[in-house]
Amino acid sequence: QVQLVESGGGLVQAGGSLRLSCAASGRTFSSYARGWFLQAPGKEREFVAAISWKADRTYYADSVKGRFTISRDNAKNTVALQMNSLKPEDTAVYYCAADGDFTIVVFTTSVEYDYWGQGTQVTVSS
Repeated sequence: QVQLVESGGGLVQAGGSLRLSCAASGRTFSSYARGWFLQAPGKEREFVAAISWKADRTYYADSVKGRFTISRDNAKNTVALQMNSLKPEDTAVYYCAADGDFTIVVFTTSVEYDYWGQGTQVTVSS
């Protein structure tokens, strides 16, 4: 059974930092793209960041460019999201995702990802 488990969420003041981590089990994702998405209350799931399987390409939503950094450790089957200069509008549940199909394309839409974590809450206070 494939599982993605996020950790590292919490409550932080505006301007602070958090580091989210996502550990995968049941399948190795070292050859597959990984991504992070967020979902705020009453809104649809939105793309945050994605990384290619070799980590040679990264993609970010405009709203997080320069503040967030996605990285991966294929040996540990993990992906991380370093979030700096957090803003109240970053408040949401953050989900990690894994693409189950090997492709050179790194997708930024949620429908292309096959595996999802349960989400971790990030709350940024003003």
